[in-house]
Amino acid sequence: MPTTATQTEAFNEAVARIRNGGHLSEEVDQLLGQLTQDEKLWLLDGDAEFWSGLAEMSTGYNRKPIVMGEIARLGIPGLRFSDGPRGVVMGESTAFPVSMARGATWDPELEEEIGTAIGREMRAQGANFFGGVCINLPRHPAWGRAQETYGEDPYLLGEFGAALVRGIHPNAMAIAKHYALNSMENARFKVDVQADDAALHEVFLPHFRRVVEEGVDGIMTSYNSVNGEWAGQNETLMEDILRRQWGFEGVTLSDFVFGLRDAALSLQAGLDVEAPMRQQRAHWLPADLESGRVTWDHVDRAVRRILRTQLAHYAARNTEEPGLDVILSKEHRALARKVAATSMVLLKNEPVDGTPLLPLKADEIASVALIGRLTNLPNTGDQGSSNVRSPEVVTALDGIRTALPAASILSVLDDDADAAAAAAAQADIAVVVVGYTAQDEGEFIGSEGMSDPAILAVFPPLPEGVDPSDLSGAAGAMGTAEGGDRASLRLRPIDEAIIKATAQANPRTIVVVVTAGAVITEDWRSQVPTLLIGWYSGVEGGHALADVLTGTVDASGRLPYSIPTTEEHLPYFDRDASSITYDRWFGQRLLDRDGHPAAFPLGYGLSYTSFETTELSVTGVSGESLAASVRVTNTGNRDGRHVVQLYATTKAEDFPTRVLIGFTPVHLEPGQTATVTLEGSLRPLQRWADGDFSWADAEATLEAGAFSGDPNAATAALHLP
Repeated sequence: MPTTATQTEAFNEAVARIRNGGHLSEEVDQLLGQLTQDEKLWLLDGDAEFWSGLAEMSTGYNRKPIVMGEIARLGIPGLRFSDGPRGVVMGESTAFPVSMARGATWDPELEEEIGTAIGREMRAQGANFFGGVCINLPRHPAWGRAQETYGEDPYLLGEFGAALVRGIHPNAMAIAKHYALNSMENARFKVDVQADDAALHEVFLPHFRRVVEEGVDGIMTSYNSVNGEWAGQNETLMEDILRRQWGFEGVTLSDFVFGLRDAALSLQAGLDVEAPMRQQRAHWLPADLESGRVTWDHVDRAVRRILRTQLAHYAARNTEEPGLDVILSKEHRALARKVAATSMVLLKNEPVDGTPLLPLKADEIASVALIGRLTNLPNTGDQGSSNVRSPEVVTALDGIRTALPAASILSVLDDDADAAAAAAAQADIAVVVVGYTAQDEGEFIGSEGMSDPAILAVFPPLPEGVDPSDLSGAAGAMGTAEGGDRASLRLRPIDEAIIKATAQANPRTIVVVVTAGAVITEDWRSQVPTLLIGWYSGVEGGHALADVLTGTVDASGRLPYSIPTTEEHLPYFDRDASSITYDRWFGQRLLDRDGHPAAFPLGYGLSYTSFETTELSVTGVSGESLAASVRVTNTGNRDGRHVVQLYATTKAEDFPTRVLIGFTPVHLEPGQTATVTLEGSLRPLQRWADGDFSWADAEATLEAGAFSGDPNAATAALHLP
């Protein structure tokens, strides 16, 4: 905030006292008492003026921290925002695999390592507030931003969100988003999502509750409205559920620019910060306070939360200051490679000439046909607010050339099925890399918001001489995204033609699909022996792909969602809807209810070895938590990584047949047996009714297996308390 007053160390002194045993609440009150009324209002939004700030964002989103509420006079640093989640959006940072790929690792400890790396890179660049804990549930796989979240299951989402929060915390505050019911992209500024209390509490909110319990510092509201009220001014979501029911003590902030419609109502409803600039609140709140539409008590409530969150973080943060050399460091690139390789999901690996095609024997391969428009394209995800600008990305072509230096590489990068077939016919193996780019799926940033009279009416007045009809630059302020929600769940027709032509020319064909959400493969899958989900795999994706293809790393990723055989087995979806109803039926649980076998169920994935699970037993039940143990044996002839998944089935009516309640990865040598301990949650077995949870059924059957509905799973009875 502009000031001529002498800067003080009031904030740092308060932090020091808290570290030495002082009471956080007392320090918050003391700091609050030193603020002027103008300074209190300054804390309630971003520091940049709106129209000039919007123009600056349009030239390069979030290249430096976006500051909200810095008060130099008292040394208050403010919330210094960096977006995510695939890495630090600022500067030229490490692009890790997208969150959906990381969900496919089924390894929260690995996600915590990612969080630590992200926290260090953002702190080195002057940020303290990470907006990348995205845990929205993708109700339909067409959602354009599915890549930013971890999977279709609430329990999986909660555990990965909590892990990222833990990793971020030593260096920065963490924000979970988008609260709530955000899983439509093209209509996000207008759609009203209706959901009853049962669907909210059983399905669409448990993962947010989980990160609150983990100590998340911020909750970002979504653009859409929920049950008739915009999420950024929805008192039921923010004050009732988030604060009173869950005990959240951090900061609530709006999604950027279009996150609310009424400055006073948003403050009354519990929104602490309007992000990212001086927008509606700076323009309207002074008059609203004068008229009594909102009170200074509401202001003080928000200010206390803002101060408390910053003081608590700085009192607990790691004292080591990372240098700029951590950005895109050797260690972080190695972590990106490890995560990318661990995430890749082998869906099919049939024998060719009596032997599964993968892993490849590198010394026996003289030539490789690399086919597809994505083979040599740096393709780390969409180009919207989550875009990480890594200066170097290892492509599939780069990785395979490095891994097979003696092999001749025949590349066909154009959309040409005949050329693909000709190259494949000359090669020992063919690798076809197909799928999507930012033009096909991702954040949708169009002109709708900036052309909506209802939104423009609450913006600050336009600067003199600016024509309101000429706002195309402002419309793209948060990125250059084009994709939005997918129009189809299938590959492009030319991609399918290339796959079929390649497989016909060379039976040793490997198809690698770059995607975030589910892809329906029924029209061509039977014609190829090998199918691998490669994801948007970050800066080291090409090397990671080669690691998996050659067997340097076991194929061990597992699907974080189900893949249906047809779009008809999915919930209704209209990407241009103005209103839609969400219930508890989607994904694997919808397939189970309707008796439709999945093409590939939740948790599915093959390995280069084989595993057996036996002797499942419950070792403890405490409240809503469960502990179990199971014996896992590597029954194959090489080392490998297995993900033990714990499901519970009940016979409760109008309730999912099977729910995920725990999981853990395990590494085993050939022939090795280990007793694996699983810590799980019984919350997915609870039903919400009359304002509280109760057990959906008194009895359940536990299944410890390799995927949802695994017929070879070990089982045990569970009596619920």
